[in-house]
Amino acid sequence: MKAILCKEYGPAETLVIEDVPSPEAKGRGVKVRVKAAGLNFPDTLIIANKYQLKPSLPFSPGGEMAGEIIAVGDKVTRFKVGDRVAGLTGYGAFAEEVIVPEHNLLPIPEGMSDEKAAAFTMVYGTSYYALKQRANIQPGESLLVLGASGGVGLATVELGKAMGAHVIAAASSAEKLEVAKAAGADELINYTEEPLKDAVKRLTHSKGVDVVYDPVGGDFTEQALRAMAWNGRHLIVGFAAGDIPKIPANIALLKGCSVIGVFWGSFTQREPETSAQNMMELMKLYAEGKIDPQVSEVFEFEDYVKALGALTERRATGKVVLQVGS
Repeated sequence: MKAILCKEYGPAETLVIEDVPSPEAKGRGVKVRVKAAGLNFPDTLIIANKYQLKPSLPFSPGGEMAGEIIAVGDKVTRFKVGDRVAGLTGYGAFAEEVIVPEHNLLPIPEGMSDEKAAAFTMVYGTSYYALKQRANIQPGESLLVLGASGGVGLATVELGKAMGAHVIAAASSAEKLEVAKAAGADELINYTEEPLKDAVKRLTHSKGVDVVYDPVGGDFTEQALRAMAWNGRHLIVGFAAGDIPKIPANIALLKGCSVIGVFWGSFTQREPETSAQNMMELMKLYAEGKIDPQVSEVFEFEDYVKALGALTERRATGKVVLQVGS
């Protein structure tokens, strides 16, 4: 089988496509023929050795996928050969076949394409955990979404609306904001035209925002923190801007707000039953038409450099997907 391999750390250009042995399903492992793989910002970090997860070289990147089961281990009980599934791999999804633990898989609902299924698990899982378990967001509260046109950003806009929040989407261009508006955002902020703090103050009538969803980092983190309401919750999700901010602790004191870390990958391992319940609730929201994965671009397997570039250059609006098999 063919796989995209990281044999030395670096940018996407250092990756190669090679033939590798087909893996074997054992125990609770499930062997999946990959049809599509979702791309996420951590994929760009893991190949540069800048992520928490550090697999041994060589490895195939790719943290989530969708496909068809072609073999199961002798302890698998929930799935059978032929089932269409989506799920988390951590790494390894940029390959024609991958072994996935049974508990990391979900059945793909009838009518959902492989591309949308590959774009579902990580962004909605992260955003739902952030809003539900970490922020305990309530109907009527205000939610500021930074990087609102990206994969997790759009998922958060949709989920915020589904959970009854007043959603303020922030992004760097009018085009990106239109995408967020189509996903249900109530208010829009172009932070290249107006300081973020001033815009939030204007839109919230000086009250401040109740919840901030922050996958961006950099200078925007402090600006958003300064725009918090009393008892607000600032969710630290990632650092797509590249810089990890140093937050002045006195702001949290004066605002009476909380700065909360969101490490969804660790949550899925530490609290698997709660994570599974979250995914069931997300599938119900999808079935009800309240959320719908936004796939902006689908790239051929050989075009992985361009696909990863859409993330590193912050051009993507919605999810980027790699087509692996037919």
